[in-house]
This record gives sequence, structure tokens and C-alpha cells, in this order.
Amino acid sequence: MAKIAKISYRSNARQQPIARRAAAVEASSVPMLAASRFLSPPLTLTTPACSRRNLPCIRAVPQAVEAPEAPKPLRPSPRRSAVAEVKASADPVAALTRFEDVLQTQDCNIILRHCGDTRRWDDLSKVFNWMQDRDMTNAASYSSYFKYLGLSRNPARALQVYGAIQDHSMRVHVSVCNSVLGCLVKNGRFDSSFKLYDEMIREGLSPDAFTYSTLLSGCMKLKQGYTKSMELINELNSQGLQMDTVIYGTLLAICASHNYCDEAEVYFQKMKDEGHTPNLFHYSSLLNAYSENSNYEKAELLMKDLRSSGLTPNKVILTTLLKVYSKGGLFEKAKELLTELEASGFAQDEIPYSILIDGLVKAGKIEEATTVFNEMKEKGVKSDGYAFSIMISALHRGGHRQESKQLAKEFEAENATYDLVMLNTSLRAYCSTNDMESVMSMLKKMDDSNIWPDNITFNTLIRYFFNAKVYHLAYKTIEDMHTKGHQLNEELCSHVMVQLGKEGLPSEAFSVYNMLRYSKRTVHKSLHEKALGILVSAGLLKDAYVVVKDNAELISHSSLEKFARSFMVSGNINLINDVMKALNRSGWRISQDIFGRAIQRYIRKPDKKQLLLCLLDWMTGQGYSVDSSSRNLLLKNAQIFGQTQLIAEVLSKQQTASRTIGQRHKK
Repeated sequence: MAKIAKISYRSNARQQPIARRAAAVEASSVPMLAASRFLSPPLTLTTPACSRRNLPCIRAVPQAVEAPEAPKPLRPSPRRSAVAEVKASADPVAALTRFEDVLQTQDCNIILRHCGDTRRWDDLSKVFNWMQDRDMTNAASYSSYFKYLGLSRNPARALQVYGAIQDHSMRVHVSVCNSVLGCLVKNGRFDSSFKLYDEMIREGLSPDAFTYSTLLSGCMKLKQGYTKSMELINELNSQGLQMDTVIYGTLLAICASHNYCDEAEVYFQKMKDEGHTPNLFHYSSLLNAYSENSNYEKAELLMKDLRSSGLTPNKVILTTLLKVYSKGGLFEKAKELLTELEASGFAQDEIPYSILIDGLVKAGKIEEATTVFNEMKEKGVKSDGYAFSIMISALHRGGHRQESKQLAKEFEAENATYDLVMLNTSLRAYCSTNDMESVMSMLKKMDDSNIWPDNITFNTLIRYFFNAKVYHLAYKTIEDMHTKGHQLNEELCSHVMVQLGKEGLPSEAFSVYNMLRYSKRTVHKSLHEKALGILVSAGLLKDAYVVVKDNAELISHSSLEKFARSFMVSGNINLINDVMKALNRSGWRISQDIFGRAIQRYIRKPDKKQLLLCLLDWMTGQGYSVDSSSRNLLLKNAQIFGQTQLIAEVLSKQQTASRTIGQRHKK
């Protein structure tokens, strides 16, 4: 502990200005040293009686003060030297192993944090695994590791490591829990974070204010984020915890992102009533809420309140006010404010221009938007794609396809890097002009940039390949989209499925049907009939039976009859009876012609006589009977049953049952 105290003292001394430290040393005295918490108190000086016995004692003190012994330079401790060497090593695990007997857990934590701070993600995990293997971890180890896993975009690893923790006290340690929850929230795993939080509570976690602050920040992007945030606030209050300025700021941002403007005003006032002083973040959040409703009057009143509180509007505040004006259609005020932003040096990036351009585009003022866009380029403002994507999309929607494509080409020529939004925008522009070469170029950029396609990407490509009549590529794109877990567009995929059938690709069409059928949403009933028609026409009757078995009640009787006729003639003979039962369950009354076709199949296969007898017995139980043609055919071939009398009895029972059921229907 003494060593730690000395290190802290030296660190504090280094932070003081040189002149100030010199003055402090010059003015120092023994009593001042006694007040230091880093040094042992000096001997207390007293005024002794005048005796010879006391003289040496009196002389000794001034000698010590006048000629102090020169301080010896601090030697680095073995632990400190080991930490420094491991930090500098290209192979930290090997270095850790060399100093295993010297280092303690807190030393390893320093090394772990160093790997994280220097973004050495592989070394980070190797060091942590080494610590785990030697049982040299504590709460700080897990907390730091989860924090850096969040920064390195590896929430899956964080969940894996947390799930493997056996020590119950460690699993519910608030610092550890906060860190892993923060990792999930930071990486957009909001549902997973709330699910894990519920598990932590069940295991005994006592959340603190930081826990709630972390979870609340995840509510901003949740569909039901405001409702969830209210649950968390109620829970926080029931725990006896107090809301601080950070939590209030997050709440205001949640209200703004979910268009709860009135509620944002209530929380803003409540925060002030509780004695918290709003800062620029709070003002910008409430201002953002006003922008969602285009409430420029309240926004201007809030700006007056901000200035009267002594705060100076920064770039974020003024840019948000610009958004209020742009969304509210106050374009002259917006242009004046943009000029003010330019004069203040706050318009050096494309964001303010993009906000105004977006507002003009949505108001149908494409020419004015183009003017602002061109002015932005003339002023040399660099675009990362935001302004370009707005203009490209606006021109595309307005039917200016070539101009849209030209703008996409311009951005491509000037920029090497893309984000997903700009890639999708350019892709749409190229697809609409049937520029296959540029489409493939965009897909290559996506692969090279390691950008994952989203629903918009996939649907744009599927629609493009469909319109270009490249149906096999449309199918491959649907397959890829489904494999990556995206929700398929039923209407678009249904069109592709039908065309695949027409192009002689029934198996691919059936695959598309199954992808749609087993998706989370309920598909339109017409999809089943379309799939059945494709399969029956292609002779894929076993697959057609799968469609009928599960969805017969959703398929028209005419389509069922067409399927039944085909199946009785050329379907799997061993499934004929199952098909009959499935058709009957749908409520469709099977015709005698269908039964006649089945009987003819069975008679041509004497080894299937048992299946034929089962069919005839089942028909009797359901009130069906054969027509005269089938009856004569059965009697003529009765020898295959071994006894002529047997078939005659079965047919007699059929007729009796059929008459009985017929009389019931008449009543």
C-alpha cells in the first residue's frame, strides 16, 4: 500500500505546473509535511527545559532538516517491470507465462486493458483466456473484457463467456452485468440485452442506476422503446434509486425518437424541478422531439430558454433547429440558419445541407434541392454519401432515371468507400436503368467492403433480375436472402415462383414456396394454389400432395380435382389412400370418377389388392360408393381377391351406406 501511495504522489506531482511545484517546495516546512497523507508524520518539536541532557536532541533536529539525505531513485518493482515487458511483447501469452510467478490478477488486468486500449483484439482474448486458465480473473477482468468485446463488435463472444461463468456471485456482480449488457446494447442486440437482464434479475442481480441507464439507451431503437423505458423507470423508482441527468437525457432522447413530444416536455420540466440543470444534450433532445412534429414555435421558445440559462448554442443545437425549420416547411428560415452555420464554421460537413435538401425533396421542391446540393459541392463540402443518396433517390422517384444514374456514377468516381445506404441507393439507380455492369460493380464493392446486404438490397436485386428475365438469378438471390434470415417479400417472391414454373424450373419454384411457407408470417392462401398448379403441371405429384395435405381447405375444388385426377393416374400408388383421406378432410366431396381412376390403378397391380380393399372399406365408412363402371370392373376381376363373394359383400355394404347417408342429407 505504501508503494501505491508513493506512485500516486509522484503522478500528482507531475501534473502540477513546474513553477507551482517549485514554489511549493520552497515554502514547505516540517509542519506542512505532517499534513501529507503520503508521508509519515515527522517528530513533534517541543521546547525543552534548558538542560545539558536535552541539548543533543535539540541539535539533532536542525541537522536533519538542514541536511536531509538525498532521496534514492525508485527502482521498478519486479511486478511493474513484468507488466511493462508483457505490454511491449509481440506474444503477450508467452510473456505472461514467463512472469506467471510474479504477476498478480490486478497486473493481468492492466495488461488486458492495454490490449483493449491499443485495439489488439486477438491478443485481448488470448490474454483473457490465459487468465481464465490460471484462475486469475476477478470482476474487473470480466468487466473490462466485456467492454472491449463491445468495442470490437463481438457480442456473441461476450454472451458465450458470460454464460460460462460458474461463480454465482460473479454472475450477478453489478459491474460485470452492466458491462455485458452494455456490450449487447452497443452492438444493437437490444432484445438479447433485455432477455439477459431478466435472467440476471432472476439470479439475484441488484441493479444500480448505471444498469438502468445502459438499458434505457437501448430503448431508443426498439419499436416499443418508450413503453419499455417506462417499465424500467418504474422499476428504478421501486428500487429507491434516483434519476440523474444522464437518465433524464436518455429519456428525452427516447421520447424524441418515438415521437412522444408532450412526454419529453414533462420530463424536461421534472428534471428542472428536481434541481438538475439542463445541459446542451437535454436541450438538443427536446428540440429533436419538436422537430418530429415540426413544432417550430416551441422550438424557438426553447432556444430563448437555452440562451437565458447562459448556454451558447453549439453545432448540434443549431443543426437540430435547422431540422425543425426544414421539416416544418420554413425553408427561408432554414436557409438563413444554414448561412449562420456556415459563418460559424458549423457547416464544414454535409449534414446541415442534407437536412435542408431532404426537407425540400419531401416538399416536392426538387429544383431547389438540386440548387442547394450544387452549392454544397461548389463550396467544396465533402460528402460521405448522405446528400448524394437523398438526391439520387429523389431523382429516381421523380422518374429522372438517367440523372439519378449519373449522380451515382459521380459519387462512385469521387469516393472509394461506401456505406450500406449509399450502396443500396446506387444499386437502385443502376437497376432502374438496366446497367448490369454497374450492378455487378456495386455487388463487388459490397463484398470488398465486407458490408452485409439488408432487405432493401435483396429486394432491389430480386426485382431487377425478375424484370430482366434472369429468373435463375432471382431464385438464387431469394435463396441467399432466406439463408441470411431476412423476411421475404411474398408478393415479389410469388411472381418469381410462377415464372420459375413457366420456365421449366418447378423444383426451384417449390423451393421458393417452402421458403415463404415456413417464414414467420402467414402467407396468402392463393400462394398454395399457385404452387399446386406448378407442381401438377410438372408432374411433381409427391410434392403436390404435400401442398394439398397441409392446405387443402385453402385450395379451390377445381384445383383439387385436377390434382386428384393426375395423382390417381400417375402418382405414387402407395399414397393413393392417403391422398383420398386428405381430400376428404378438406370438405370436398370426392367424385366417383376419381375413385374409378384409383380402382383401375389398383386392379392393374394385383399385389396392391390389400390397399384396394382398404380403400373400399374406407369409402363405405365415409358414405362413398363406386359407379356402375367401377362396380363391373371389380366384379370382373374379383379373382384377384381370392373369393368372388368377398368383393360382392363389400360393394353391397357400400350401396347400403351410401343410401343411408343420402337419406340423411335429404332430411
